[in-house]
Amino acid sequence: MNHTRGSTAIVGIGEVPTGRFPDTGAIAFALDSARQAILDAGLKKDDIDFVIPTGSLYSSQFSNELATSRLVEELGLNGVTSNCQVFSGGSSSTNALRVASALIETGRARAVLFVHTDKLGTGVTAQGGIDLFSTAGISAEWEVPFGQHYSTVAALATTRYKYETGCTDEELSAVCVSNRKWAELNPHAFFRAPITIEEVMASKMLSTPLRAKQSNMLFDGGGAFVVTSAERARDLTERPAYVLGDGGAVTHFAYSQEPDLTRFGWARAARQAFAEAGIGPADIDVAEIYDSYPIYQLIAFEEIGLCARGEAGGLFLRGETWPGGRIPTTTDGGMLSKGHIGAGGSVSLLIEAARQVMGKAGPRQVPGARFALETATGGTYMDAQVTVLGTEIPGE
Repeated sequence: MNHTRGSTAIVGIGEVPTGRFPDTGAIAFALDSARQAILDAGLKKDDIDFVIPTGSLYSSQFSNELATSRLVEELGLNGVTSNCQVFSGGSSSTNALRVASALIETGRARAVLFVHTDKLGTGVTAQGGIDLFSTAGISAEWEVPFGQHYSTVAALATTRYKYETGCTDEELSAVCVSNRKWAELNPHAFFRAPITIEEVMASKMLSTPLRAKQSNMLFDGGGAFVVTSAERARDLTERPAYVLGDGGAVTHFAYSQEPDLTRFGWARAARQAFAEAGIGPADIDVAEIYDSYPIYQLIAFEEIGLCARGEAGGLFLRGETWPGGRIPTTTDGGMLSKGHIGAGGSVSLLIEAARQVMGKAGPRQVPGARFALETATGGTYMDAQVTVLGTEIPGE
């Protein structure tokens, strides 16, 4: 048995809407989210004793400011012992939660504030965004010179997965429809108008066989959460989001070196996470699956054991992942509908997982949600990270 199961919990969450806000600085997204999270946790600002900002992609200067304690000063936090940036791209949420939990378990902190903010929608030019995602996490020596970028990366995985499983374009497009169903219920999502499979398939070809509406778009936004001990959490809120287990697997840096473009390390990461949590895939009430492109949502869904290989597309197509479905999935709309805000893509999903088990999801609340799973991955899907949260601790 893992002796740290349920020893820490997320007790406060905060988030600002995803969108384009040219007249608002990225620091405002961070401060608003942080204040919300601290208030939601039932804490005073000086109860925070450790701050973890993650990296901001739109500006290296601003990211350095976050790393050197700007948030502590701007928020007027007087009890902080350390400010330390944790950044691993899209898996920053998982790694920050690990660090926060370890600090609390070892007694080095009592209340840790994690904050993400970025301004990829209006803080960079259109060309700047293209350049960023044609180089970030892509080998400058072996891949950048040959035109590798994130759309071709996703296209390679999509092509191979379709070949191996028989997945159809309709099933891939159904992932976009499913996520949009949830986004319609989320006031923080950018894309909230209904969308159909036909509309997705009629959109322009981006990188064969990937279409424009099967791709995420870059926006501004931010989010935050507060972590503390389970004992303290029970005094602060009736429904903490206990950290039950997590697992991870790093499989490559250069995409060309990934051994299996249709599996990655999800199965290994999930086995770890479920073993620590003391539950299995069948116990999951809500799945927050990383979705920068539909293919990665399908692969992770299957590899973590929510269905058999090659069956995920059919589940999405039949509406089993929609509101009211058997396995509610990516319930904030994900990057395909809520929007891509850098490392915040996974941060949003972790916040949503906590929101669901804490019973704070409003019109998209999954009734009776006890256990939620979140996945995260950084770079060109270099790693597979799985986190399990729950409103109860199995075995207690």
